[in-house]
Amino acid sequence: MKVLITGGAGFLGSHLSEAFLARGDEVLVLDTGSIAKVRHLLNEPRFRYVHDSIFNVELIDSLVARADLVYHLAAVVGVEHYVGDPYETLNVNVNGTQNVLKAAYKYGRRVVFSSTSEVYGRNPKVPWKEDDDRVLGATTIDRWCYSTSKAVGEHFCFAYHKLGLPVTVLRYFNVYGPRLDKVDVGRLFTIFIGQLLRGADLTVVGDGSQTRCFTYVSDAIEATVEAGINPAAEGFAINIGTDIEVPVIEFARLMLELYGPAKSKIRFVSQEEVYGKSYEDIPRRVPDNTRMRTLLGVVPKVSLREGLQRSIEWFLEDARQS
Repeated sequence: MKVLITGGAGFLGSHLSEAFLARGDEVLVLDTGSIAKVRHLLNEPRFRYVHDSIFNVELIDSLVARADLVYHLAAVVGVEHYVGDPYETLNVNVNGTQNVLKAAYKYGRRVVFSSTSEVYGRNPKVPWKEDDDRVLGATTIDRWCYSTSKAVGEHFCFAYHKLGLPVTVLRYFNVYGPRLDKVDVGRLFTIFIGQLLRGADLTVVGDGSQTRCFTYVSDAIEATVEAGINPAAEGFAINIGTDIEVPVIEFARLMLELYGPAKSKIRFVSQEEVYGKSYEDIPRRVPDNTRMRTLLGVVPKVSLREGLQRSIEWFLEDARQS
């Protein structure tokens, strides 16, 4: 099987590429970013990296035509990006997604769309089921443009599905692990590991009582592969994540414990100090992962302690080699 992964040189894409190569499939990656996360795959004869954009419509058409299965992971992600440049977030996540879906529909290729737990917004009813309401803030708050852009992408997916395109939407909940983004920015883990590596304090926004459910990358990838090869997943949105709720303050304490001797301690900061006035936090983010367990047959296996230990060790080794 030939698999096309847009955004395949990123965190999830690099692990997904490895998973399909391990199955014996061919992998074609389209990305505008660095090759750092897939450099170890470049000599693999069944792997090809194309440095270009999802806005290159002719290229997208030719790549989709050659693929049997399309994973659309390319997107603008990270709070610092969608608060700092909402236009780029909306343009890439909405218009770029349409380019991929149009080509997939033209050739009848199955698509797995990478969405996010952010689509639920601040719905206070947890755990979130895939058909639950979306509860968002005002459009003047930049923080909500990412959630909106991914939800629009989902709407296009389901619209094309009604036209006959086989589509599955995956909503990821705080996936972490080796090769996750850049340190000091992006996700909670990379912010904390960056601070630990520098010997700085871990900055916890607010009082740290807000909760998240952390999913180790191998569990997320197992579900992601299954979503593309299991016909039962077609036409569904599926939450991908653990349902074990962890307060941010406890996450920070566990990272301090696992990192070992460090000068760092926990420092509480205000939300405005970190993200400015155009950001609203979500107090609880918990998935109902019944569909992942029943439709995909995937049950998360890696505990938070084990996953954090593996991740910290990887980042420490990476820092030594840099």
